[in-house]
Amino acid sequence: MPEEAPLPWRRLASEPGPDLIVARARFDTLENPRTGAALRRLVLDAPGWVNVVARTRDLRYVLVRQYRFGTERVTLEVPGGVVDAGEEPLETARRELAEETGYTSDDWRLLAVLEPNPAFQSNLCYQFLAEGCERTREPSLDPGEDIGVELLGEAELLEGLRSGEINHSLVVCALARVLDISSPQREEPGRDR
Repeated sequence: MPEEAPLPWRRLASEPGPDLIVARARFDTLENPRTGAALRRLVLDAPGWVNVVARTRDLRYVLVRQYRFGTERVTLEVPGGVVDAGEEPLETARRELAEETGYTSDDWRLLAVLEPNPAFQSNLCYQFLAEGCERTREPSLDPGEDIGVELLGEAELLEGLRSGEINHSLVVCALARVLDISSPQREEPGRDR
């Protein structure tokens, strides 16, 4: 016999927290429907994000290398960024691909809309596939960006996924919607600290 599904928690109060640049903290007091206990939880309200799996006419993938503050290392990822206020996710995806890499495309498809971490984040991540990409301009990086652009064939991309060189969870998820990445990762990614 199936167990009863958990019920939504009722929000009793909400207090604004600090602005954390990439998100705004909020402290919610919620009632556990099973126990009746009031518990305080952190929620990060952040704008939406986009990730772009970009493939050129000759079937090479457009990737970016950039330093990530959280892991303190340079990562290999698909282009992406934050959805600006009033901007549609596809518009953001087009803008981010062009700004970060100089590549553009007229052939776009939405792959997925994901919840990056629903345990404490309120935002969504929109993942797109851009086909037939061509370099039509120079990249136009924000003052806080330092990005290198790389083109990889499918075999090189799969090797990067299998070895753990490409290890950002949202990037792996986006690539999984386009590639067969069923082989297990061979080694744990290192952290040079």
